[in-house]
Amino acid sequence: MRLTDFTDYSLRVLIYAAVRSDELVTIQEISDAFGIPRNHLMKIVHALGRAGYLSTSRGRAGGLCLGRPATTINVGEVVRTMEPDFHMVECFNAEANACVITAACGLRGVLGDALRAYFEVLDNYTLADLVAKRGALTRLLNHEPAVRPVVRQPHK
Repeated sequence: MRLTDFTDYSLRVLIYAAVRSDELVTIQEISDAFGIPRNHLMKIVHALGRAGYLSTSRGRAGGLCLGRPATTINVGEVVRTMEPDFHMVECFNAEANACVITAACGLRGVLGDALRAYFEVLDNYTLADLVAKRGALTRLLNHEPAVRPVVRQPHK
């Protein structure tokens, strides 16, 4: 199963906002951090705002922040909201299904079970779980090198 870029980028926007939860962030900052085109992010931020995941404000001092606590943003819910459909194969779409073996084929049931299992896993996680390594994420998003201890080499 593959998520659309729209859903992938939606999760990244939420991660960025959660890591920087103590301040308003801008679409340009997110664009710079991830290398995602600003215009594409504008559509994503709008959709995330409509869904209540983000709170946005316009103007000179504007920006965006999480619309609710990261602990209440369920990953499975976000994926279901942002992904256009989960028609893994033709027979998942009753209106467009023209497959001649649908009535006797077991593939639909197997893939349906797999999809349910997929969402059972995603439903066990929140945005807070995704940003548990906040310090490391902050360094990476700010393009800061990780602090590594100096290892002294023994004298020969």
